[in-house]
Amino acid sequence: MDISNCIVKIADKDSGALHELYDTINKNIYSFALSILKNHDDALEVMQETFITIYNHADQYENKDKPMAWILTITKNLSYMRLRKNREMANIDDLVFSSEDKNDDKIFVKYLLDKLTSEERQIVVLHVVDGFRFHEIAKMLDLKLSTTLSKYHRAIKRIKEIVKEESI
Repeated sequence: MDISNCIVKIADKDSGALHELYDTINKNIYSFALSILKNHDDALEVMQETFITIYNHADQYENKDKPMAWILTITKNLSYMRLRKNREMANIDDLVFSSEDKNDDKIFVKYLLDKLTSEERQIVVLHVVDGFRFHEIAKMLDLKLSTTLSKYHRAIKRIKEIVKEESI
C-alpha cells in the first residue's frame, strides 16, 4: 500500500482509505506514541487522535515522498501535548502495560527503556519494534544518520550493561 496515495484519497474524504491506512500503520503509530508517553492508554488515545488529525488535515499534506515522517510528526506533537496535559493534571507514574498484560519480562523491558533518554528510546523502539531502517529513523527524528546510529548503539550498550548487572 502506498501511504502517500492513501493520504491523497483521505483528503477527498475517502473513509475506506483511512481504514486501509489504519490497518497498515496503527501499530507503528502506537509504538511511537508509547515510546514518548510510556503509558498504554495515553498511547492508544494519541494513536486515535493521530488518525483523526490525518483525516481532518490530509488536504494539507505536501511532502509526497515522506508520508511517515509527516504522520510521525503529528504523533510526536500530539504526544508532547498529552505529556504537558498529564503533568498539569497529575504526576502519576503508570506502567507502560495495561493491568491485564503485566508480567516480569515486560516490566523489565519497561525498566530498561526507562534508563534511556527519550530520543534513544524512540530510536530503539522504531528500529526494534517497528522495523524502521536507521536512515528512515534519522529522517523522522530530523537527525543525521551518524547521530542516529551512535545513539542506537549507545542505548544498546547501556541496556546490555544493565542486563549484565541485574543478572549478577
